[in-house]
Amino acid sequence: MTDWLLHGDYASSPLNVPILVLALLLSFVCGQAIAWVYMATHSGLSYSRSFTNSLVLMPVLVSLVMQVLNNNLVTAFGLMAVFAIVRFRNILRDTLDTGYVLAVIVLGMACGTGKFATAVLGCATVLGVLLALWYMSFGSRHRFDLILNLHWGKTSDELAYVQQLLERHSLRTYCTSQRSSTMHEGFDLSYRLLLRDPNRSEELLEELRELEGVSRLTSMKAENESEV
Repeated sequence: MTDWLLHGDYASSPLNVPILVLALLLSFVCGQAIAWVYMATHSGLSYSRSFTNSLVLMPVLVSLVMQVLNNNLVTAFGLMAVFAIVRFRNILRDTLDTGYVLAVIVLGMACGTGKFATAVLGCATVLGVLLALWYMSFGSRHRFDLILNLHWGKTSDELAYVQQLLERHSLRTYCTSQRSSTMHEGFDLSYRLLLRDPNRSEELLEELRELEGVSRLTSMKAENESEV
C-alpha cells in the first residue's frame, strides 16, 4: 500500500526508511554538538543566533541532499542547476566560523552517505580539537596587563622617577606615546605594562597619584590581543 510513497521517486534503489531516519537524526545530533561548542567557546564580537541555528540545520540539509542524490548522476546535475539559480551569499566575520561551517557540511555528507561510524568519530574528533584550542587559548598573545595614560608636569630629566616606579611594579614597561602638551607644561604619556602581580595594580595607581608632577591619570586593563 505504501509502494507509491517509497518507490514513487523512481530512484536507483528503494528508499530505506530506517537508514534515512538514522541519517537525519545523527546529522541533527552532530550539528547540535558543534553548535553547543560554538556557543560555549565563541569569544569574538560577531556572535549571531541565526548562524548558530544554521550550524544545526545545515548538516541535516546536507544529509538530506546526499540521500536525494543516492549515486544518481542525473539528479546530481539537476541539483547543481538549482543551486546555480539560487545564490547564497554571506560574509563570515570570524575566520573560525568557516571551520564550523565546513565541519557541519562534512558531517552531514558522512551521515547522508551512510558512513555513520565516520560521522560519529569525526564529530568526536572535531569537538575535541575545538575544545582543546579553546581551553588552551591557543593563538592568543598576552603581552600587557595595564594601559596607563598620565600627564607629567615636570621636565623630561625628572621623568626617571616615573620610570623607576613603573619598573618596580612591572616586568615589562613600554612607553607607546610621549607628546608635549600645548595647554599645560610637561608631557602626555601613555604606557603599556606587564605587571609583576596584576592583582596589585591599585597599589601602583595610588603611588602614581601621590607622586608630585603626575596628573590626569587614567588606566585600562589590557585584554588579550585579538585580530580586528
